[in-house]
Amino acid sequence: MATKHEQILIYIDDLPVGEKISVRQIAKAMNVSEGTAYRAIKDAENKGYVSTIERVGTIRIEQKKKENIEKLTYAEVVNIVDGQVLGGKAGLHKTLNKFVIGAMKLEAMMRYTGAGNLLIVGNRTNAHELALKAGAGVLITGGFDTDDDVKKLADELQLPIISTSYDTFTVATMINRAIFDQLIKKEIILVEDILTPLAETSFLRSNATVAEWRQLNSQTSHSRFPVVDQNMKVQGMVTSKDILGVSIDMLIDKVMTKNPMIVSGKTSVASSAHMMVWEGIEVLPVVDDSNRLEGIISRQDVLKALQMIQRQPQVGETIDDIITNQLILTKGKLKSEEVFRCEVTPQMTNHIGTISYGVFTTIVTEAANRLLRGYKKGDLVVENMSIYYLKPVQMDSNLEIIPRILEVGRKFGKVDVEVFNDSVLVGKAMMMCQLIDRN
Repeated sequence: MATKHEQILIYIDDLPVGEKISVRQIAKAMNVSEGTAYRAIKDAENKGYVSTIERVGTIRIEQKKKENIEKLTYAEVVNIVDGQVLGGKAGLHKTLNKFVIGAMKLEAMMRYTGAGNLLIVGNRTNAHELALKAGAGVLITGGFDTDDDVKKLADELQLPIISTSYDTFTVATMINRAIFDQLIKKEIILVEDILTPLAETSFLRSNATVAEWRQLNSQTSHSRFPVVDQNMKVQGMVTSKDILGVSIDMLIDKVMTKNPMIVSGKTSVASSAHMMVWEGIEVLPVVDDSNRLEGIISRQDVLKALQMIQRQPQVGETIDDIITNQLILTKGKLKSEEVFRCEVTPQMTNHIGTISYGVFTTIVTEAANRLLRGYKKGDLVVENMSIYYLKPVQMDSNLEIIPRILEVGRKFGKVDVEVFNDSVLVGKAMMMCQLIDRN
């Protein structure tokens, strides 16, 4: 039986795209309190199928597929530029595919403007009208308004016309930043991308017996199974160790590991890998917001995904990418010594122009990672880092990073890292790392 919260989410999901919703309306339709309705609407917004816009309200929008994440809806543009919708509210859910900056003569402007576009322009009323007739939305910069006839046309065509107080350059920068952020998110593999779905997942009920575990083990050749109650909520995990020497008539909920570690579909694969390595876990149940089983992920799934990430070209470059791309391997004074060089760029500094603490940490971690890869084919998870010393390093400095392995085992490594600027020691750190074996 679904909870009230889940029933509301199903109700919202079934609403037509573009439908306007409110707390009061949902509360009345589902016969729940306004507080319950509010929480469900916020949850739907987090899931990406409604959007709340100031001075407009909350509307049902189309949930974008991951491959189309670089496309924005008009509703998202309103939120990005802190805009006011002057007309065409019924079209806010639509996705746009191209931005046109109207810094040219009208004829030339219209040559570039077509259906599914967004024209970014100032107080040029004739341009607003022609863009709408061409099937494009309009974003008016500088806080200007437009004619009532244009607003009426926007309502008739269901194409939004939006006003923002920002100038054209700032608006273009803000939208570009939003698309860039989404492209970075697109490259991050989540648990929902690699999980074994519920239809293919073997599990046991909490009232099952050890005999049923043995039967499932014989059928699947697997030994680890999530345990769920009658509502499919995860109650525990049961493995071969748990049933060793136990009577076949014993109930599973008496021998299972209760309150197991779980992940949601929105958890990153990297985060799941860390959990599995630190806790020595082979299988993690994947659950929804109500703790109901959606599938499982195994350590093999996670490691395959991590290897695939490293083979993929990254579209959105993060600050970590900028830092690690700066590291260049050279040989030290000793033949066995590996030295990395790195120039401190402006992006790597804090507000006073010296290298930021976070950047220093990334440099140290990446140098240790590259050194350990020579010993073990795999990735590392930093378990503990101690920075003993860090002097201010200004931009445009050329750093020498010297990592030295103090100890390395099958599953861990201890690395000491020294950082020099013009032969002067400016930083020193020691790291304990867990190693993720790819084999």
